[in-house]
Amino acid sequence: MEIRDYQVKDEIGWVRCRALAFLDTAYFDNVLQKKEIYAGPTIELVAIENQQVIGLIDIEYEVQAQTVCSRGEGLGGMIWHIAVHPDYRRKGVGLQLLQAAEKRAKEKQLNRLEAWTRDDKWVNDWYINNQFSIVDSYLQVFIDNKEMKQTISSEIPDLFPVQAFAHYVGNDQEMIMKRFTRVHECICFEKKLCDMPKHSSC
Repeated sequence: MEIRDYQVKDEIGWVRCRALAFLDTAYFDNVLQKKEIYAGPTIELVAIENQQVIGLIDIEYEVQAQTVCSRGEGLGGMIWHIAVHPDYRRKGVGLQLLQAAEKRAKEKQLNRLEAWTRDDKWVNDWYINNQFSIVDSYLQVFIDNKEMKQTISSEIPDLFPVQAFAHYVGNDQEMIMKRFTRVHECICFEKKLCDMPKHSSC
Protein backbone atom coordinates (compact mmCIF):
# COMPACT_ATOMS: atom_id res chain seq x y z
CA MET A 1 0.00 0.00 0.00
CA GLU A 2 1.17 3.52 -0.83
CA ILE A 3 0.06 6.69 0.92
CA ARG A 4 0.60 9.79 -1.18
CA ASP A 5 -0.85 13.19 -2.00
CA TYR A 6 -4.21 13.23 -3.75
CA GLN A 7 -3.97 13.89 -7.50
CA VAL A 8 -6.69 15.07 -9.88
CA LYS A 9 -6.63 11.69 -11.62
CA ASP A 10 -7.76 10.11 -8.32
CA GLU A 11 -11.14 11.87 -8.26
CA ILE A 12 -13.34 9.00 -9.51
CA GLY A 13 -11.63 6.55 -7.18
CA TRP A 14 -11.90 9.04 -4.30
CA VAL A 15 -15.66 9.49 -4.86
CA ARG A 16 -16.25 5.74 -5.13
CA CYS A 17 -14.20 4.95 -2.04
CA ARG A 18 -16.01 7.55 0.02
CA ALA A 19 -19.47 6.40 -1.16
CA LEU A 20 -18.78 2.75 -0.35
CA ALA A 21 -17.18 3.61 2.99
CA PHE A 22 -20.22 5.62 4.07
CA LEU A 23 -22.83 3.11 2.84
CA ASP A 24 -23.17 1.22 6.14
CA THR A 25 -22.85 4.27 8.39
CA ALA A 26 -25.18 7.03 9.58
CA TYR A 27 -23.93 9.03 6.58
CA PHE A 28 -25.30 6.47 4.09
CA ASP A 29 -27.20 9.13 2.12
CA ASN A 30 -24.44 11.77 2.18
CA VAL A 31 -23.27 11.12 -1.38
CA LEU A 32 -20.91 13.35 -3.36
CA GLN A 33 -20.63 13.24 -7.15
CA LYS A 34 -17.40 15.25 -7.19
CA LYS A 35 -14.55 15.71 -4.79
CA GLU A 36 -14.93 18.71 -2.56
CA ILE A 37 -12.75 21.77 -3.21
CA TYR A 38 -11.73 23.84 -0.18
CA ALA A 39 -11.29 27.57 0.30
CA GLY A 40 -8.19 27.20 2.46
CA PRO A 41 -4.97 25.21 2.24
CA THR A 42 -5.25 21.46 2.68
CA ILE A 43 -3.60 18.16 3.46
CA GLU A 44 -5.21 15.68 1.05
CA LEU A 45 -3.90 12.11 1.11
CA VAL A 46 -5.00 8.84 -0.46
CA ALA A 47 -4.07 5.23 0.21
CA ILE A 48 -3.46 3.30 -3.01
CA GLU A 49 -3.35 -0.45 -3.56
CA ASN A 50 -3.46 -2.19 -6.93
CA GLN A 51 -3.95 1.26 -8.54
CA GLN A 52 -7.18 1.71 -6.56
CA VAL A 53 -8.05 4.35 -3.96
CA ILE A 54 -8.71 2.32 -0.81
CA GLY A 55 -8.60 5.16 1.71
CA LEU A 56 -8.57 8.94 1.95
CA ILE A 57 -8.23 11.84 4.34
CA ASP A 58 -8.88 15.53 3.65
CA ILE A 59 -7.86 18.20 6.16
CA GLU A 60 -8.42 21.91 5.60
CA TYR A 61 -6.15 23.87 7.91
CA GLU A 62 -5.87 27.35 9.29
CA VAL A 63 -3.21 29.96 8.61
CA GLN A 64 -5.21 32.32 10.82
CA ALA A 65 -6.87 31.07 14.00
CA GLN A 66 -10.64 30.49 14.10
CA THR A 67 -11.10 30.54 10.31
CA VAL A 68 -11.73 26.81 9.74
CA CYS A 69 -12.16 25.05 13.09
CA SER A 70 -15.03 25.76 15.44
CA ARG A 71 -13.09 25.87 18.70
CA GLY A 72 -9.68 25.91 20.36
CA GLU A 73 -6.72 28.27 20.30
CA GLY A 74 -3.87 28.51 17.84
CA LEU A 75 -3.94 26.92 14.40
CA GLY A 76 -6.08 23.85 13.80
CA GLY A 77 -7.02 21.52 10.99
CA MET A 78 -10.52 20.26 10.18
CA ILE A 79 -10.87 16.65 9.02
CA TRP A 80 -13.62 17.02 6.44
CA HIS A 81 -13.36 13.49 5.07
CA ILE A 82 -11.75 10.28 6.23
CA ALA A 83 -12.81 6.95 4.74
CA VAL A 84 -11.58 3.44 4.07
CA HIS A 85 -12.99 1.16 1.37
CA PRO A 86 -15.03 -1.54 3.20
CA ASP A 87 -12.95 -4.34 1.63
CA TYR A 88 -9.84 -2.92 3.34
CA ARG A 89 -11.15 -2.17 6.82
CA ARG A 90 -9.41 -3.42 9.97
CA LYS A 91 -6.05 -3.44 8.24
CA GLY A 92 -4.75 -0.19 9.68
CA VAL A 93 -5.39 1.91 6.57
CA GLY A 94 -7.24 4.65 8.45
CA LEU A 95 -4.56 4.80 11.14
CA GLN A 96 -1.75 5.09 8.58
CA LEU A 97 -3.61 7.88 6.79
CA LEU A 98 -4.15 9.69 10.09
CA GLN A 99 -0.51 9.32 11.12
CA ALA A 100 0.73 10.61 7.76
CA ALA A 101 -1.68 13.55 7.98
CA GLU A 102 -0.63 14.32 11.56
CA LYS A 103 3.01 14.45 10.49
CA ARG A 104 2.13 16.98 7.78
CA ALA A 105 -0.03 18.94 10.24
CA LYS A 106 2.82 19.26 12.75
CA GLU A 107 5.16 20.41 9.97
CA LYS A 108 2.62 23.16 9.26
CA GLN A 109 2.65 24.06 12.98
CA LEU A 110 -0.95 23.02 13.66
CA ASN A 111 -1.62 22.25 17.30
CA ARG A 112 -4.82 20.23 16.97
CA LEU A 113 -7.19 18.40 14.64
CA GLU A 114 -10.97 18.63 14.73
CA ALA A 115 -13.53 16.21 13.27
CA TRP A 116 -17.32 16.01 13.33
CA THR A 117 -19.09 12.68 12.89
CA ARG A 118 -22.43 11.06 13.63
CA ASP A 119 -23.26 8.45 16.24
CA ASP A 120 -21.89 5.20 14.78
CA LYS A 121 -20.33 3.55 17.82
CA TRP A 122 -17.51 1.89 15.86
CA VAL A 123 -16.57 5.21 14.24
CA ASN A 124 -16.61 7.03 17.57
CA ASP A 125 -14.55 4.24 19.13
CA TRP A 126 -11.97 4.65 16.35
CA TYR A 127 -11.53 8.33 17.16
CA ILE A 128 -11.31 7.66 20.90
CA ASN A 129 -8.78 4.85 20.35
CA ASN A 130 -6.67 7.32 18.37
CA GLN A 131 -6.51 9.86 21.21
CA PHE A 132 -9.35 12.15 20.12
CA SER A 133 -11.61 13.58 22.83
CA ILE A 134 -15.29 14.46 22.60
CA VAL A 135 -15.65 18.23 23.03
CA ASP A 136 -19.13 19.08 21.73
CA SER A 137 -22.28 17.67 20.15
CA TYR A 138 -25.74 18.57 18.85
CA LEU A 139 -28.59 16.71 17.11
CA GLN A 140 -29.13 16.39 13.37
CA VAL A 141 -32.82 15.81 12.64
CA PHE A 142 -34.28 14.36 9.43
CA ILE A 143 -37.96 15.22 9.10
CA ASP A 144 -40.04 13.12 6.71
CA ASN A 145 -43.41 13.68 5.05
CA LYS A 146 -45.57 12.44 7.95
CA GLU A 147 -43.60 14.44 10.51
CA MET A 148 -43.65 17.65 8.47
CA LYS A 149 -47.33 18.49 9.05
CA GLN A 150 -46.87 19.56 12.65
CA THR A 151 -43.32 20.84 12.27
CA ILE A 152 -42.73 22.88 9.11
CA SER A 153 -45.07 24.65 6.72
CA SER A 154 -44.65 26.81 3.62
CA GLU A 155 -45.77 30.40 3.25
CA ILE A 156 -45.84 29.94 -0.55
CA PRO A 157 -49.26 28.85 -1.87
CA ASP A 158 -49.32 25.31 -3.32
CA LEU A 159 -45.77 24.54 -2.15
CA PHE A 160 -45.74 21.58 0.22
CA PRO A 161 -42.49 20.60 1.99
CA VAL A 162 -42.01 16.82 2.08
CA GLN A 163 -38.57 16.54 3.70
CA ALA A 164 -36.35 18.68 5.88
CA PHE A 165 -32.97 18.53 7.61
CA ALA A 166 -32.44 20.48 10.81
CA HIS A 167 -29.94 21.07 13.61
CA TYR A 168 -31.18 20.98 17.20
CA VAL A 169 -28.94 22.71 19.74
CA GLY A 170 -31.44 22.96 22.61
CA ASN A 171 -31.54 21.13 25.92
CA ASP A 172 -34.57 18.86 25.44
CA GLN A 173 -32.89 16.21 23.33
CA GLU A 174 -35.17 13.49 24.69
CA MET A 175 -38.21 15.27 23.23
CA ILE A 176 -36.55 15.48 19.81
CA MET A 177 -35.56 11.81 19.90
CA LYS A 178 -39.15 10.80 20.71
CA ARG A 179 -40.80 13.06 18.16
CA PHE A 180 -38.73 12.26 15.08
CA THR A 181 -37.83 8.90 13.59
CA ARG A 182 -34.34 9.70 12.30
CA VAL A 183 -32.17 11.69 14.67
CA HIS A 184 -28.38 11.52 14.93
CA GLU A 185 -26.07 12.98 17.50
CA CYS A 186 -23.35 14.86 15.65
CA ILE A 187 -20.19 14.71 17.75
CA CYS A 188 -17.14 16.95 17.67
CA PHE A 189 -13.82 15.23 18.32
CA GLU A 190 -10.56 17.04 18.94
CA LYS A 191 -7.00 15.75 19.09
CA LYS A 192 -4.22 17.88 20.51
CA LEU A 193 -1.02 17.64 18.47
CA CYS A 194 0.92 19.86 20.87
CA ASP A 195 0.30 22.48 23.55
CA MET A 196 2.41 25.15 21.90
CA PRO A 197 0.87 28.50 20.90
CA LYS A 198 0.28 29.27 17.24
CA HIS A 199 3.28 29.83 15.01
CA SER A 200 5.45 27.74 17.36
CA SER A 201 6.94 24.41 16.41
CA CYS A 202 5.33 21.32 18.01
